[in-house]
Amino acid sequence: MRRGKPPMRVSVPRRTANGASSALGVCPMIMWVRCPSRCLSMTLTPISAWWLLVLACPVLFAGEALLRRVPALVRCNIPASVTGGLLAAALVLGLQATGLLQISWQTRVTAGWWTWLATPEPEWFSRPAKAVNLPLLVGFFTCVGLAAPLSILRTGGRALVILLGAATAMAVLQNFVGVGLAKVMGAPPLLGVVCGSLTLVGGHGTVLGFASRFEEAGFATAATVGAAAATFGLVASGLLAGPLAESLLRRRGLVVPAVENGGGGPEVARTGVIGELREFFSEPKTAVVHLLLVAVCIKAGSWVSFGLVKLGAAFPAYMGALLVGLAVRAAHDAAGGTWLRTATLVRLGGLLLALFLAVTLTALNLAELTKVAGPMLVILTVNIVMTLAFAAFVVWPLLGRDHEAAVMVAGLVGFGVGSTATAVAAMNAIVRRRGPALRAQAIVPATGGFLIDLTNAPTTTAFLQWLR
Repeated sequence: MRRGKPPMRVSVPRRTANGASSALGVCPMIMWVRCPSRCLSMTLTPISAWWLLVLACPVLFAGEALLRRVPALVRCNIPASVTGGLLAAALVLGLQATGLLQISWQTRVTAGWWTWLATPEPEWFSRPAKAVNLPLLVGFFTCVGLAAPLSILRTGGRALVILLGAATAMAVLQNFVGVGLAKVMGAPPLLGVVCGSLTLVGGHGTVLGFASRFEEAGFATAATVGAAAATFGLVASGLLAGPLAESLLRRRGLVVPAVENGGGGPEVARTGVIGELREFFSEPKTAVVHLLLVAVCIKAGSWVSFGLVKLGAAFPAYMGALLVGLAVRAAHDAAGGTWLRTATLVRLGGLLLALFLAVTLTALNLAELTKVAGPMLVILTVNIVMTLAFAAFVVWPLLGRDHEAAVMVAGLVGFGVGSTATAVAAMNAIVRRRGPALRAQAIVPATGGFLIDLTNAPTTTAFLQWLR
């Protein structure tokens, strides 16, 4: 009889030179079950990004289950992707805090078969590391462009101008509030801009784009502080955008039709990701045609984005696909076409968005929020409260105090504090319960997706020059 067991071998995912994973990696929970005592003291290599895709659907199912168990979350229009993603991120944080398991997610991959669709060939041949959820994000914005009829965009012209003007004014206010509070508390004034529109309106991508310029101006920790502030804003937008819109609608006396009494109102459409998939594939030929069209637009859009970058324009990676989608829809409508189905595109976009948020929020490092302390926490909190008040007391009346206005307010808070993705997720949650808001669903993604970048970048630059 052997006295001991042979030493356990633990394989870890291989990593390429740029840090991306080249294999599926190791499932940490399997290792914990097999050898818990060793896991207590080991530090894991970052887990492959592919596991984020594998876990996306289970995370969505967990979010849907939580919504069913806690109806208040449904009434507050919190999306299943947000609840599930934050639940997964909180679970990881809990494991790390207790010392049971150290988990660090990789978020980028180099696999050519996955990155090809959203990458132009001149860049793709070098096998760049791309975010694993990039195709999902670009596909979602492609659906936004394809699902935006010209007639709706034309009739929503006034609302578009109001929303963009309000978002720009809000960005300026965030910076003034941030700089003022920073000076009062004796912190560097540039901290006020980093915790202002740079991160709240701009998000993680804008932080990375401006970090070097802030470092040159003397704020050496701009990238680290900005990442933590953007994470704080992302969580806040996912939790606050929907509840604010719901409170405005209820104060106005606009109740959910036939839902509170168990009737057949819009909430019956809330069937979960499986139900959405069944609806999407209920007409297989139509589903396949729309999937192929979205794929073609994504590929064409990657070249448009490539051209914009070469021209010196700093736009998000999805910009080209969004513009191609808008152009294809405009040509379709101008030619009198009827084969593009908005409902199908909206459903496909919703599925892609849910998967994107599930991946993004699962990989969210909530431990970064521990860096949000002191003056930084004060500035972010005051700015978020100011944004909510600005949306409720200024933008809501300007837009008309109706259902469409509430959906746009939710979108404004979403991309004004977090990201366009969380904005659209909150809007979708409202629409599922209260009925469609076609103008809002066409205008908000366009405003938060790229129009606000045209005003926020100059605003940030102006404050940077002023405080340099």
